[in-house]
Amino acid sequence: MIRNLLAATAVLMIATAAQAQEPARGGPATDVPLLPGAQLAADCGNLLSLSGSAFCVTAPLGEIGTLADAYIADLETRQWLAAGGDDNRVVFVKRRDGGGCDGLQMQAFYDTSKADVTATDPGYLAFATIPGDICAAQPASPAAPPAAAGTVPQ
Repeated sequence: MIRNLLAATAVLMIATAAQAQEPARGGPATDVPLLPGAQLAADCGNLLSLSGSAFCVTAPLGEIGTLADAYIADLETRQWLAAGGDDNRVVFVKRRDGGGCDGLQMQAFYDTSKADVTATDPGYLAFATIPGDICAAQPASPAAPPAAAGTVPQ
């Protein structure tokens, strides 16, 4: 079920032409391999201002969903867990040995400025770190204590 959900997420990442609000990025992910079917795209297609801030690969758009699935499976073998995402992004988390978590994101995209996009046009996957400890506890706002039974809240 989860595998099907991840596969559907990868397909949806490509299906949308709308680009999500740009998430926080650290730097290029340096431990992502070049998998079969992918070609290095050092300039990230000159799209989304990702050049230099992400590790990018390219493949024909019709194959990018399958390639995204392969990267998800590869990252899982290296203890990265898919933890969320949105239209065109999967967020991964990995526990650090000394506590806390590292974050990584895979973003799928293509050139949406083209009028006629075909399955042979280039699609891209960008991999970037997420800065900081993404498992750090978020500051909680103090909650009001519950009223005792039979008392009137003030």
